[in-house]
Amino acid sequence: MDWLDQVKWDAEGLVPVIAQEAATGDVLMFAYMNREALALTAERREAVYWSRSRQRLWHKGEESGHVQKVREIRLDCDGDVILLKVDQLGHEPGIACHTGRHSCFFQRLEAGAWQAVDPVLKDPERIYK
Repeated sequence: MDWLDQVKWDAEGLVPVIAQEAATGDVLMFAYMNREALALTAERREAVYWSRSRQRLWHKGEESGHVQKVREIRLDCDGDVILLKVDQLGHEPGIACHTGRHSCFFQRLEAGAWQAVDPVLKDPERIYK
């Protein structure tokens, strides 16, 4: 059986993906992949996702230059979630979020409200031209 057939794809043919920084263990982002995106990620050793909003493949860093070099691809015990262990590279290494932060998980619940607790490393206006 093909390794891609062992993934439990949802009704839209997608699987959730967590990108984790290999060196620190930080969770950088969450996205989706379709079969083609996962196959390309394995082949290129760079993260390729499926953009649900744009309905197309999205090579991480194609606009920002913030590429994710893939060290490991893991499948969870149920076969329905992918974990990528990555090195976050680019013009400003360590920026994974389109907001210019290290991680997309920069908001923390404090006293009943979401508070941004991680700094912007680079203004997104200067990343996306």
